[in-house]
Amino acid sequence: MNAFEEKDYTKRFDLNLWKKLFYFIKPYRKKMWILGLFMLSLAGVDVLFPLMSKYAIDHFIIPENTDGIWYYAAFFLLLIVVQCVNIFFFINIAGKIEMWVSYDIRKKGFRHLQELSFKYYNKTPVGWIMARMTSDSQRLGGFISWGLVDFVWGSSLMLLIIAIMLFLNWKLALIALTVVPVLVIISIYFQKKILKAYRSVRKTNSRITGAFNESISGAKTTKVLVREQENLHEFQGLTTKMYRSSVQAAVFSALYLPVVLTLGSIGTGLVLWKGGNAVVSEMISYGTLVAFISYTVQFFDPLGELARIFAELQNAQASAERIFSMIEEKLQIKDSAETKKMYGDVLAPHEFEVEKIRGEIEFKDITFAYEDENILENFDLHVKAGERIALVGDTGSGKSTIVNLACRFFEPQKGEILIDGVDYRKRSLLWLHSNLGYVLQTPHLFSGTVKDNIRYGRLDASDEEVKKAAELVNADDFIMKLENKYDSEVGEGGSLLSTGEKQLISFARAIIANPRIFVLDEATSSVDTETEMKIQQAIYKVLKDRTSFIIAHRLSTIKAADRILVIRNGKITEEGNHHDLINQKGYYYRLYTNQFMEEQEELLLNA
Repeated sequence: MNAFEEKDYTKRFDLNLWKKLFYFIKPYRKKMWILGLFMLSLAGVDVLFPLMSKYAIDHFIIPENTDGIWYYAAFFLLLIVVQCVNIFFFINIAGKIEMWVSYDIRKKGFRHLQELSFKYYNKTPVGWIMARMTSDSQRLGGFISWGLVDFVWGSSLMLLIIAIMLFLNWKLALIALTVVPVLVIISIYFQKKILKAYRSVRKTNSRITGAFNESISGAKTTKVLVREQENLHEFQGLTTKMYRSSVQAAVFSALYLPVVLTLGSIGTGLVLWKGGNAVVSEMISYGTLVAFISYTVQFFDPLGELARIFAELQNAQASAERIFSMIEEKLQIKDSAETKKMYGDVLAPHEFEVEKIRGEIEFKDITFAYEDENILENFDLHVKAGERIALVGDTGSGKSTIVNLACRFFEPQKGEILIDGVDYRKRSLLWLHSNLGYVLQTPHLFSGTVKDNIRYGRLDASDEEVKKAAELVNADDFIMKLENKYDSEVGEGGSLLSTGEKQLISFARAIIANPRIFVLDEATSSVDTETEMKIQQAIYKVLKDRTSFIIAHRLSTIKAADRILVIRNGKITEEGNHHDLINQKGYYYRLYTNQFMEEQEELLLNA
């Protein structure tokens, strides 16, 4: 399982958190006001029905008189029509607000995810992110819209009922409301319990989503290692925890609502007792007593709804806490305010002609650490424009770190990196990344066609340019043998192609943007010999006059590099071209000799 541990939250009600949500509500303020007005109208009509019953009892039933009953019936029908209109519009508007707010939360979250650096993705499970972007955002959007509906309706109805009850008979009204202080005390107790349970539910839900993602993406590995039973056991442990937390939250919610209803019944009983005596003594009319009973029952109905909203509020706050923890994640790599003003950013670039990069790169006194461990310390390196640099060394020696720093996927804690003589932090990320081509050890293709995946490197590329890029990296031959050629589907993650074919397509995708800086990170380590030869043939044709970094395990791939750097413990211990390093008879010589002997043995065995 991933060692990632998300933050625990302890606040019962975080006012600042809900203020932040106003950002998502702000575009729909007018709709929210209109929705509120319809809910006020709904509550206003609801509160009139007991008065209508009182009027009918006191004017028609008790005196056994039907004068004016048709006017009464017409007005009653009018109230029903108004109520139907209210219900139609509030459902229509609330449903739209729910979708809009959920969409805006996801859009904001997805935008921020595009800006976050490699470090965030290295430490954060995919499942955690997916839970924030799906279930949490949907729950929050639903609460903002429908929660407002129920809150405005419930609170306004209760206030109107209290006002009318006090107007009809203030003594009887106070008797009916004696249970409210008890309800407040009980609500405070249940709030703490429900919020704690829902926080546990949301936290465990993130881990379950992460487990789903790992199980699906690692299905082949699971089967090869025969880990199905162990995975099921681990997953059952998570789902059991989720089940227990969910049951605990449901139990507290289920207990809370009956308590509210019980208190409502007590209030109704008090009204019947005192009100019945008042009717007998002719202090109030029979119609007034009936109205009071209706209002007492009606008063605790919205109170029950508010209790439900109160329980859902805890769930929504648990979701909001986790959504904002993602949206407010600080950017590790970002442009300065001056740079943004001039160039814009990666997601909203200003219209300008991208300055050409010559490709001269210089590391000056660089210190860089992952967490607390220094990988590079006082590191210096000068790369000429158009120079092909190969990096060799043990795993963890710092090869990928050097490349990632050059690409500004990470930034040094000390020192500066100059591109064409200028500290790259004074330029925009867009400027650098627009001139960057990168081929990873494990190629990743997106669902779609071969053509779509190559064009992903430059979206405005023509079909002719796509084909030319494929020909340049020797990918055209195998593509033309596919059933639909360039329009053939690659499958999810490129599952319909071999690893070598995926690597050639990713190579074409990188080159179509005509980058000035090119990186090959173990690009041939997981391909067959034939594909490796194709990539080797393409490498030096493609990399001509481009500044390039080649990280390779197979040293035959880098023999023609202009300069080979042997990196050990974050230091350059040997430097020179292939022949120079062989003559030095140091680490590179031993590594190359051993690898050459292994390759020869393999050839003899195959023969």
